[in-house]
Amino acid sequence: MFKEFKDFAMKGNLVDIAVGFVMGAAFKSVVTSFTGGIVSPLIGLIFNSNFKDLNWVVKDGVANDAGEMVGEVVVLYGDFLTNLLDFIIVAFVMFMIIKGINKTKKKEEPAPEAPKGPSQEDLLTEIRDLLSKK
Repeated sequence: MFKEFKDFAMKGNLVDIAVGFVMGAAFKSVVTSFTGGIVSPLIGLIFNSNFKDLNWVVKDGVANDAGEMVGEVVVLYGDFLTNLLDFIIVAFVMFMIIKGINKTKKKEEPAPEAPKGPSQEDLLTEIRDLLSKK
């Protein structure tokens, strides 16, 4: 059973998937820092606030004795939009990478056609000629 698992785990496709997963996770952190450190502040200039902190207070809360807000309901749409932007950037870059890989792949040449034998009419003509000789 161990040998069978080892053969399965070491197949090329599984190793490629593992490498792609690790690279994707590393790339995601680069995109997250790009959107959080560059894109969000620039978009935040439009809204005059930090883009990730944009929210919609559905229900105001009440401050308790410790000064904490209790019962507040807030929709964090700025955080959602930032994550959505991260996803779109990662998906677009992955699309471009796959498109580039597919373009560089060697196109498979069509298999040469097998030599064609005589047609049905040729065979019937040959049979007729052989029968007429008798």
